[in-house]
Amino acid sequence: MTAPILEKALDGERITDEEALALLESKDLVAVGKAADELRARRTDAGRITFIIDRNVNYTNVCVTDCDFCAFYRRPGDRAEGYLLPKAVIYKKVEETLAIGGTGVLMQGGHHPDLGIDYYEDLFRSLKERYPIHLHALSPPEIQHIARRSKLTVPATLTRLRDAGLDSIPGGGAEILVDRVRDIIAPKKTKTADWLGVMRHAHRLGMSTTATMMYGHVETLAERIEHMRRIRELQDETRGFRAFISWTFQPQGTRLAPLVTHHPTSFEYLLTQAVSRIYLDNVDHIQSSWVTQGMKVGQVALEFGADDLGSVMIEENVVSAAGTTHRASTDDFIRAIKALGKTPVQRDTLYRDVRVWN
Repeated sequence: MTAPILEKALDGERITDEEALALLESKDLVAVGKAADELRARRTDAGRITFIIDRNVNYTNVCVTDCDFCAFYRRPGDRAEGYLLPKAVIYKKVEETLAIGGTGVLMQGGHHPDLGIDYYEDLFRSLKERYPIHLHALSPPEIQHIARRSKLTVPATLTRLRDAGLDSIPGGGAEILVDRVRDIIAPKKTKTADWLGVMRHAHRLGMSTTATMMYGHVETLAERIEHMRRIRELQDETRGFRAFISWTFQPQGTRLAPLVTHHPTSFEYLLTQAVSRIYLDNVDHIQSSWVTQGMKVGQVALEFGADDLGSVMIEENVVSAAGTTHRASTDDFIRAIKALGKTPVQRDTLYRDVRVWN
């Protein structure tokens, strides 16, 4: 029965892992979604839906990590398809973003064997000297890779990157924060404790970050909750996560695809998101993943615990490499939000208002 668990959450009590798992297993989407929407309304302005205009800049696809779930990366030495964007190309992408009212870039790439911290310091400084842009960049696995490549500690790496212009850190590379799962889908990649450790150090340095979950591959429902628990525990400790974003694994073109026996439906996506809102009682913002689900489901998700539609995403390469290529404009976002009777609000990366459409 979900009713006692939902009543507990609505009374302001924290639900347990077992109760969260019961909600995920219940398939009681309407009741769970309604409770998630109520809790969202208490934590953020119920009459507003936020979104951001920014761009994904994938500066390189060269990577030594060989993750089975990734269709984007290319191995070092792949001269046909491997790339490292020249500075001039990155500058142009930033200029195009600013020209349409964008406020930030989400910059992530592969674990390039030749790029040490000097490369990133130079790039970030040059961007900050030229443009009023927020640099939301380098997931925890990239930061760990840079630290190892540069023979530095993670705190020293983060401090130098922050001083060079890194403003905040995206939650990429989390996948599922359970090492049993990580050993299957990405055995060479950052372990659970390392991912959390990078985020802990970033939070202690005063850097805001996001948290993510990529599910629907080899994890169990209990492991999805275990992932959320690790996020909730670190948030209790540091209060550094400003948002949580979950999305379903996109299998096309990946080596992991043959191991996946069931791809999550839109129903499961909405239920998982609603449970994340209820369980993560210390995270302010839950973001809808229209990029993987499509705009219609992304819009529905705004009534199942999400308060943010995410990014217009002028450019996106990683999900599209796996065959999912949903696209939307600012006008599409505004129409989708107004159709729900809500006020669209363009925000920046730190959730500050940029423009309101009344």
